Amino acid sequence: MLKRMHLYMKERYPFIARLILGLIVFLEIHFIILLNEGVTTFNIGIQEVVGAYTVFAFLLWLRIADDLKDFDVDKILFPDRPLARGAVFKKDVVILCAFFNAIAVVLNIIFMNNIVFFCILYFYGYLMSKWFFQKAKIQPSLPLALVTHNPVQMFVNLYIISFTVIKYDLPPFTITTVMTLWTLYFPALIWEVSRKIKAPKDENDYTTYSKLFGYKKATRFVMILTLVDIMTNIILVFRLNKISILILVLLVSWMTWKFIQYMKDPERFVLVDKVERYTYLQESTMLLTVVVFLLVGRI
Repeated sequence: MLKRMHLYMKERYPFIARLILGLIVFLEIHFIILLNEGVTTFNIGIQEVVGAYTVFAFLLWLRIADDLKDFDVDKILFPDRPLARGAVFKKDVVILCAFFNAIAVVLNIIFMNNIVFFCILYFYGYLMSKWFFQKAKIQPSLPLALVTHNPVQMFVNLYIISFTVIKYDLPPFTITTVMTLWTLYFPALIWEVSRKIKAPKDENDYTTYSKLFGYKKATRFVMILTLVDIMTNIILVFRLNKISILILVLLVSWMTWKFIQYMKDPERFVLVDKVERYTYLQESTMLLTVVVFLLVGRI
């Protein structure tokens, strides 16, 4: 069983990489709020570690829940995945999920100050795993699935924001907290839509946004989201680093050009590959903005 669990983690949720991702997501939101609110004296300890681990464990739950929900579809369309090909059993991933998330529950009860928001996060995750008890309506509809499931990133953001605001006694409703609530929601939404946009020749039985609405309309929608998203980033770094603003503008200009190229010729490249590269660079810029501010101050 342990070997099967290891195989699943290796192929579907690399342990170290996802732990680092959880840490980056948590600390980026945490410090963006603090620095924008003028807090420069920090008290970093076990709570921040627990918060980052919670992001890791919760996203693992979503990964496993998604694989279980799509088990029958994956056997047809993605037979190489570990569950679909029978290399890992359903009970293996259920135990794996329960183990990591039980640790998250215990740690949050003991150490964290935002247990109510932790419960809200996990309750939303539970509803997602059950298709909000409307599987017959949601599963066949890609747009409805997006509307009901994609906001989960906002609940992750809310969990982190609530911890930061409570710990440092900050006002909960400010332009910073509102923008931060949205800033990592948009990249998740952009990626989710982009990965389901394909050139006409690449379409198959898998339902995509390009099949439903046409690749041009779907791409144009993602481009608009990207432009709105970059505005939230600029607002958050405006008081921290003017160079970051320039970098973000250059990045979004490049990505906008790629959207335009794709709408002209969808066979030129795979859209989601460009979106992923852009997202990594964008989020790295946000993280480096925090690091530079902590080292040398406002630029």
